[in-house]
Amino acid sequence: MSAFLQYLVSGVAVGCGFALLASGLVAIHRVTRVVNFAQGMFAVVGGMTAGSLLSSGLPHVAAEAAAVLVAGAVGLAVGVAATGRRGTSPQSALIVTLGLGFLAYAIEIMIWGDNPRSHPGLGGSVVLFGAHVQKQSFLVIAVAAAVFALLGLFFGRTYTGKALTACASNPYAARAVGIDVVRMGLLAFALGGMLGGLGGVLLTPLQPISYNSDVLLITNGFAAAILGGLDRPGVALAGALSLGVAESMVAGYGGASYQTVVALVLMLTIMTVRASRRTALQEEAAR
Repeated sequence: MSAFLQYLVSGVAVGCGFALLASGLVAIHRVTRVVNFAQGMFAVVGGMTAGSLLSSGLPHVAAEAAAVLVAGAVGLAVGVAATGRRGTSPQSALIVTLGLGFLAYAIEIMIWGDNPRSHPGLGGSVVLFGAHVQKQSFLVIAVAAAVFALLGLFFGRTYTGKALTACASNPYAARAVGIDVVRMGLLAFALGGMLGGLGGVLLTPLQPISYNSDVLLITNGFAAAILGGLDRPGVALAGALSLGVAESMVAGYGGASYQTVVALVLMLTIMTVRASRRTALQEEAAR
C-alpha cells in the first residue's frame, strides 16, 4: 500500500509537469493552429537555466522565476521565427519549430554539455500512510494547481486573455474587430514557453534532464494535449495526470524503460480511434 501511494503521488506530480507542457501546446495551437514541436525544448531550457542560476548563488525563487522568463523569451523567439511573417501557413511554421528544436540541441550542448543535470528542489520527504513522498512532488502539484487557476482568471477576466480566446475561436472575426492576430500568436508562443519552462523547472529536481530530454517531454506533452484535440486545456490536464500516474505505476511495478511506451501507445490509440471516427462520419455524410 505504501509503495502504491508513493507511485501515485509521484505520478500526479510528474503528470502536473506534463500538464504544463501540454497546456503550452494547447495555447499555441488554439491561437496559431501550429503544432509546436519545440515545446519540449522550453522545459529543457527552463530546467537547465534554473540549475545554472542556482549554482551561481542566486536564491531559489529568483533563479526559478528568471529561468521561466528565459524560457518565455525563447518561446517568443521561436514564435517570431515560425509565425512572425504574415501569411505563414501552420504547416510551414510546424517545420520551422521542428528545425529549431534540432538546432537547440547544439546550443544546449555548447552551454551545458551533454551530461544529465539536476538541481536541488524542496528537500526532505513526508510520510503519508507509511509512504515516503518527496516534498518536491507536493510543491509541483501545488504550483501547477495555482498556475491553472491563474490561467483561468487570465483567459476569463483580462482583455488580453479574452483577445487570445477570440483569436482561438474565430481569427477572422478577431481581426475584423481590430485584434492583431499575429501579435496574439507571438504572445501565445511566449506563454507556451513560460509554461514549458515552469514544467522543466519543477520536474528537474525529480528527474534529471539533458539536452535530448525534450523528446520524452514533448512525447508526453503531445500525448496529453491530443486527448483534447489540441484545443481543450481541461481535457489535456486530465490526460496529463492520467499519463503521469500510468507511467509512474509502470516504472514502479515494471521498469522505467517502458515509460515512453505508455505515452506512445496512448497517443497512437487516440489518433487511430479519431481517424476511424472521422472516416465513419465522412462515409455517413456521403450517403
